[in-house]
Amino acid sequence: MAVQTQPREAIVIAGGGIAGLTLALALKRAMGPSFAITVADPALAGPERADNRAYAVAAAAQAMLQTLGIWDAIAASAQPMTEMVISDSRSGDVVRPVFLTFDGEVEPGQPFAHMVESAALIAALTEACRETGVALRGEGVVQYAADDGGGTATLTSGAVMAVRLLVAADGARSKLREQAGIGWVGWDYRQAGLVATIGHERPHDGRAVEHFLPSGPFAILPLRDGGRLGYRSSIVWSERTENLQALLSLDEDGMLAEIERRFGLELGEIALESPVSAHPLSFGVARRFVAPRLALLGDAAHVIHPIAGQGLNLGLKDVAALAETIVDAARLGLDPGSEDVLDGYERARRFDTVAMGAVTDGLNRLFSNDATPIRLARDLGLGLVDRLPGLKRFFIREAAGMAGAPPRLLRGEGL
Repeated sequence: MAVQTQPREAIVIAGGGIAGLTLALALKRAMGPSFAITVADPALAGPERADNRAYAVAAAAQAMLQTLGIWDAIAASAQPMTEMVISDSRSGDVVRPVFLTFDGEVEPGQPFAHMVESAALIAALTEACRETGVALRGEGVVQYAADDGGGTATLTSGAVMAVRLLVAADGARSKLREQAGIGWVGWDYRQAGLVATIGHERPHDGRAVEHFLPSGPFAILPLRDGGRLGYRSSIVWSERTENLQALLSLDEDGMLAEIERRFGLELGEIALESPVSAHPLSFGVARRFVAPRLALLGDAAHVIHPIAGQGLNLGLKDVAALAETIVDAARLGLDPGSEDVLDGYERARRFDTVAMGAVTDGLNRLFSNDATPIRLARDLGLGLVDRLPGLKRFFIREAAGMAGAPPRLLRGEGL
């Protein structure tokens, strides 16, 4: 089949999730109509995607979405986090002592994160991409090839597109990463993340709660008011894999009883507002983030435990770094898919990614352990942090994505 002719700057993004769509929008807003951007994903051809997940969008990521003109479309449904509370107990404990609390503001009047529901964010990004002229194709990229002069991306229809750069945003099991021969280092936690939206009769006041239980963390994350009982929260419940089948076979009353044991009574009566979905938990990082004419983005480059709620924010940091790298190169007349340009993206992201992966892996191993000496040591450590305002502020700024020297988009600056 003949190769479709495209402008020299043509970039194809394989994957229409949050990271892929955000990158497309950032590039199109910065470079304008002459810069051809295509997002290819079979999901774009189907109905609106049902997804009961919600994400903690850090302050830096929120600033990027504001700069890209997306935030106003989702602000009404985004819930600011005003406080973070951490407890360590067993599920049967009547009293759950609080060892650490964080004020929810990274700066006066600026929450360190907002809870945003996945479906609302994807819908807003898709519409903005369409309005700015990003080509949205409802088919996947099944093969790519590269040489010094450019590359090609073969779609499921058999169409072959000439590209300067192919971005693999096709998830943790990225076929494009495998085709490029990029290795993967990782392991299975033998845990699954159970996710659902919960209704409750008392207001959460923007408070996020993370109970560390022997089988893994149980997070209660505030959502905008609504639902049958007036108020809603998202839960992310880490559970051992061997318990998963028994839990998922429960009827709604049985599942609700299990959630109630972990959720606690502080917010009153609770109800399921969505089905419970299960997602295997693992750690993984690509040995390289780039290959000839190829850049890995988001879960295709790294997967971390959700214990710190940083998975999405890590992917959006990739977006900010890659968009800045591409735009700066293109404005200098450089080839955005060249080895030198892509190496700059890898240098910008690899250390931060590995460091965050190590932190979340260590936290999960530490807090999913019920040995008494370890419990005493970690509770002492949490209590010490709670008494050190300077250290707490450091952790808040890290969680908000505002530490160090982030890319321009994460500082709320345009490209």
